[in-house]
Amino acid sequence: MNIKAVARRAGVSTATVSRTINGSDKVTPKTAERVRRAVEALQFYPDTNARSLGSGRSSLYGLIISDITNPFFPELVKAFEDIAVEHGQEVLVANTNYDPARMESCVTRMMQRKVDGVAIMTSEMEDRLIRVFNHRNIPLVFMDVGAPGPGVSRVRVDHAAGVAMSMDHLIGLGHRKIAFISGPLDLFSARRRFEGFLESLDRHGLKRDSAMIEEANHRADGGHDAMKRILDSGAKPTAIVASNDLTAIGAMGAIHERGLRIPEDISIVGYDDIQLSAYTQPSLTTLRLPRAEIANAAFRALYSALQSEAKKPYVGQDYDIQPTLIPRESTGPIPRGEAKQTRKGKPSN
Repeated sequence: MNIKAVARRAGVSTATVSRTINGSDKVTPKTAERVRRAVEALQFYPDTNARSLGSGRSSLYGLIISDITNPFFPELVKAFEDIAVEHGQEVLVANTNYDPARMESCVTRMMQRKVDGVAIMTSEMEDRLIRVFNHRNIPLVFMDVGAPGPGVSRVRVDHAAGVAMSMDHLIGLGHRKIAFISGPLDLFSARRRFEGFLESLDRHGLKRDSAMIEEANHRADGGHDAMKRILDSGAKPTAIVASNDLTAIGAMGAIHERGLRIPEDISIVGYDDIQLSAYTQPSLTTLRLPRAEIANAAFRALYSALQSEAKKPYVGQDYDIQPTLIPRESTGPIPRGEAKQTRKGKPSN
């Protein structure tokens, strides 16, 4: 089946069929409807590669993520794809697995598929790879990293403020011995969460204790192992702040293995609010990162850049996102014995 057959059935020229398929406003509604009925009847599927040659656009957006096994990212991909489909666009997803070599191959795939724009929802990208996109006038949007500029926007999450909410929540419950399990500190988002933890300690006059801080890998196994190291060190935290939900879930497993109860013995807070966090035992208190809002901001940044491209160079902008504390069952008041020590004025860390 080809475009000529559609044109014959609809009683129009092949040019009119092409204009209708490409959404041109030069076709009357009545004619466009006749063409659409012919397309449906003949089950004609336009060649997107041929369409891109004519329009200069592929209607394909790239989306680069860090870790497809982390439920946060599939939820983000779904939200991004939902809004792309609403606008008649397709999405090419690439996963870096936090590997710089994989990042380079992701960029190569984007170039080969001639994407119109790319949302980079992952860690830092080397300047030379950014220049590959810039050289081809492909708009970009980053999550957290980089700075807005010609054709480049940023979705900026206030991670430090999110961790401060977690700390304020725990301190409000009486906790003073609070440990932190970070993500990989070469990631901007993990660094900002860790810095937010340290800033909160200082703000509340609490001592920094290296035995109460462990670096992990933003995965459940890393959270499990980091929690074991904290417990093996002799440190006795009454609460844990984890850099993401998978880390927190792994830490919860290690706590249960030691025969400790959550939250009666140790409270714990995650970060992300993946769907699973509402179904852990007990359910996980966490910081919600609104995936739909992040995806919508990223798509709007690319869409706006492409819409304005023909008129004047698009100068990117920041889209600010705020986390929200979601209190659940994994946090509770400081254990009774610890509360007595605090009232007697004994050291809290």
